[in-house]
Amino acid sequence: MTERLNNAQPYALGMFRIVVGLLFACHGAVSLLGLLGGADGNGGTVETGAWPGWYAALIELVGGTLVLLGLGTRAAAFVSSGAMAYAYFKVHQPQALWPIENNGEGAAMYCWAMFLLVFTGSGAFGLDRLFTRRSSADGERRAERTPVTA
Repeated sequence: MTERLNNAQPYALGMFRIVVGLLFACHGAVSLLGLLGGADGNGGTVETGAWPGWYAALIELVGGTLVLLGLGTRAAAFVSSGAMAYAYFKVHQPQALWPIENNGEGAAMYCWAMFLLVFTGSGAFGLDRLFTRRSSADGERRAERTPVTA
């Protein structure tokens, strides 16, 4: 049983990354593009350049999309995790100590989910893996062409 679960781990991690990235990107799309009801529920957007909302939404949209695609996953997840830590401690935590009291569960969960992806990488189904395979295959071909001298 453990062996089967271990073999499935990259695929489960890949699906986790896809879901977290999609949901995170949706938060950015709501605020920046006015999709899914928009920032105000009527299709409105956050004012361009407004601190910290516009920048947070930009990180959510771009970071979430990169994580969703598995492209630069570790770097995108690192920046996204930091943005959510900032959101939690500057916006939510001053209202109350516990996330359940200050409506900070989302920020805390995204912070830790993205932080996990910093250490695990993209898992299966990510573009990172596709590019890693190509570059390692190119390196092997170059190594084969290198003449051996004694």
